[in-house]
Amino acid sequence: MYGQEASAPARHAASVFRTSKGREVLELGAGHGRDALFFAREGFTVQATDFSATGLEQLRQAARDETVAERVTTAVHDVREPLPLADGSVDGVFAHMLLCMALSTKEIQAVVDEVRRVLRPGGSFVYTVRHTGDAHYGAGTTHGDDIYAHGGFAVHFFPRHLVDTLANGWTLNEVHAFEEGELPRRLWRITQTLPR
Repeated sequence: MYGQEASAPARHAASVFRTSKGREVLELGAGHGRDALFFAREGFTVQATDFSATGLEQLRQAARDETVAERVTTAVHDVREPLPLADGSVDGVFAHMLLCMALSTKEIQAVVDEVRRVLRPGGSFVYTVRHTGDAHYGAGTTHGDDIYAHGGFAVHFFPRHLVDTLANGWTLNEVHAFEEGELPRRLWRITQTLPR
């Protein structure tokens, strides 16, 4: 759907992780792996999770083809469940448009709490979400909780106060507005860091 090139948010995240001397990265919702593969090519050790076993198999095959398989591990994972990782076991976490899936605000908070648990002190979480300034916000079928289904796909659109709530207890480094794809989709790229 998005091609093979790394996303702009992943390139930003790699810079953030490198600046903090991070080496071990967790990607949530990795899909077929364009960003996970980019992180591996950049020298990071990557743990990639996704709901789709098929997508992760494509990612593993691509990692073998690109000779970075030794730096990539995968796990089928439903983001509504606890992460299968130990406390404080990763240096950085990346999630491109995962949190704006059809998840309730309570489920989103639980995901961020899990990210906090698995991050080492000083680690960063870089994520992107569609926000309430997006053209599809308020369009289609409403499911409540700022979730709207349009074209058969449900999205949780983020108001700014939700970003601030999710950053409670973190250092909120940046909320960067950008556009991607058709429409275009309007997103925020959020970077927040766990205190040391």
